[in-house]
Amino acid sequence: MTDQRPQYGELATPEEQRRAAGLPPLEEIVVEPLAAAPATNSAPASSSARVEQAASEPSTNRSHPIDRFVTIAMLAYGLINIVITGLSYLDLPSVMNETMKVLGIEGEFTNFAQGKTWGTIAAVLLAVGWSVTAALSIRRLRRGRITWWIPITGAIVTMIVVSICIAVPMMNDPAFIAHLEQMTTP
Repeated sequence: MTDQRPQYGELATPEEQRRAAGLPPLEEIVVEPLAAAPATNSAPASSSARVEQAASEPSTNRSHPIDRFVTIAMLAYGLINIVITGLSYLDLPSVMNETMKVLGIEGEFTNFAQGKTWGTIAAVLLAVGWSVTAALSIRRLRRGRITWWIPITGAIVTMIVVSICIAVPMMNDPAFIAHLEQMTTP
């Protein structure tokens, strides 16, 4: 004797089956059309078969563990770098004195007012540059995109802007100007 009653879910529509399983409705799932349908399959695929096929295919939004590691490592290194460098820029006159000694420039840095102002601006720009770089990197990491180049680009752009800020007080220092004039005269 066979049981003619349908099994659980046998008569349910695909939408009812998905709702019972706690899955989103079919309208919310975007199924990309296949570029070339196989010729051996002459029967049209049902909507549930297409959903199962789309679920079994690998996601195009794959994570990149090496990229993630490299990006986070560069951001961590950048954070340590901006903390140390930013703190030293808050006392820019002493940094300029050391720089002038290393370059062999006689005299001391005396442009203290501009040194303090531009040093503070440079320190703030370092922090802002790192923050923007970190935000963009995290955003791309969450989307599963290649991100290693963003910390490098952010560091280059930030350092160009900060270098201009540091050059302003140095180019207005009398000892540095005297050194430049001495180098240009034969």
